[in-house]
Amino acid sequence: MFFKKSLCAIAVAVCFVSTGYAQEISASHIAEAKKALTATKATETFDSILLGASAKLKNQLTANNPSDAEKIGNTVDDEAIALAVRRGDLEGEAARLFAKNFTESELTEITTFFNSPTGAKYLVATPLLARELGKAARIWANGITRDLAVNVNKKMAASGN
Repeated sequence: MFFKKSLCAIAVAVCFVSTGYAQEISASHIAEAKKALTATKATETFDSILLGASAKLKNQLTANNPSDAEKIGNTVDDEAIALAVRRGDLEGEAARLFAKNFTESELTEITTFFNSPTGAKYLVATPLLARELGKAARIWANGITRDLAVNVNKKMAASGN
């Protein structure tokens, strides 16, 4: 998850920085970028966007019209299915972002790594590692904050302030 979120943050930042630079990207470069996207599962979390939007809309509309719940559900589902084809637009944009930031050779290396047993293990382990690293950083920060305050107070007391 941490890796995926990092890739998303990088992609968004790159999008804002690179929008002014129109650059031709070859079909083979885009193809390598798509392979890297698949291997890294970088856009996998986006799959839930339409599902979440559908569920939210169903809940909102049903709350106002509970007697129409079935009709609302069917209509929202039909419209969501119709919009699902637009998911490819996001994949295409993600591939262009990857292609703008990595050479074809680098994308091949990324794909090779994430398709290896070690790369696959990295993807599985990343969410747990991110949580544990976050916890370790909070504990470390609390200790540093405490020790800083203690040390400053001792020095201030020793200097008569």
